[in-house]
Amino acid sequence: MSVGIIGAGAFGTALGLSLARKGPVDLWARDAEQVAAMRDTREHAKHLPGVPLPGTLRPSADFDHTAKNDILLLAVPMQQLRRVVSDHAEILTGKTLVACCKGVELQSGLGAAAVIADLLPDARIALLTGPSFATDVARGLPTALTLACADEALGQVLQRDLTTTNLRLYRTSDVIGAELGGALKNVIAIACGAVIGAGLGDSARAALLTRGYAEMQRMAIARGARPETLAGLSGLGDLVLTCTSDHSRNYRLGLSLGRGEAFDPSITVEGAATARAVAQEAARSGLDMPITHAVVGLLDTDLTINDAMADLLSRPLKEE
Repeated sequence: MSVGIIGAGAFGTALGLSLARKGPVDLWARDAEQVAAMRDTREHAKHLPGVPLPGTLRPSADFDHTAKNDILLLAVPMQQLRRVVSDHAEILTGKTLVACCKGVELQSGLGAAAVIADLLPDARIALLTGPSFATDVARGLPTALTLACADEALGQVLQRDLTTTNLRLYRTSDVIGAELGGALKNVIAIACGAVIGAGLGDSARAALLTRGYAEMQRMAIARGARPETLAGLSGLGDLVLTCTSDHSRNYRLGLSLGRGEAFDPSITVEGAATARAVAQEAARSGLDMPITHAVVGLLDTDLTINDAMADLLSRPLKEE
């Protein structure tokens, strides 16, 4: 089956590079000048400098042309997903769409697959998520991801067609669990970065990572997810990666918060909007999400890192 990718950011282009080793892949970018540069130089200088683009990866600024493919991977930022799908709803209706973004939509509290289903109830929808950095995928380094699809037959087809020599896909039907694992870990990564940035040490980070995982499970299970999904690649696997590596934009934002430094506003950090969306949902549903609320306080400058840690450490003692 033919594959097209909507979104030529770092991850969309990296997925295109991996899939293009199997055959032609169309890659859509909104910016026609960027497309022309990628065609001329055979490189994505902005996001993946030094990584050559094979001839089988075909950049295009023509959305309708890219959308003619059998499978479309939607690799646009989470907070832009609704607009992109809505703007092109007519041609996307009934298509096989694989969401490749992580987060919770600020306006609705929905995950990526749920946003698509809200707009296109007739679409065949799946979600691709898990511990991965675009540079690793682009360079052909081994990476394992979760493919979540409620339709098991479709999931099997997509697993076969989207697995490559360096991408190994594990399948689940728990779309909610995979959505929330990939989204919530970004919030915890900001918190862990803030702890390290403030010089509070690796032990404090380990504690936050562990209690953050409990917080992730609390919300996911309340939303109907299966606990084992959060223990897999899309939950624990992605959490460990993003909470321990400078390659994670969410972790780097946390480092800046902990150090009291400015962060480049042009860099998309999905965890910031997700933290606010999750805090709103937790308030509505009565869920206890103290780390999420601390991250929102840091983002909004309502809390200092010392205040946030004091609040967390002074919570009532309880069993683990």
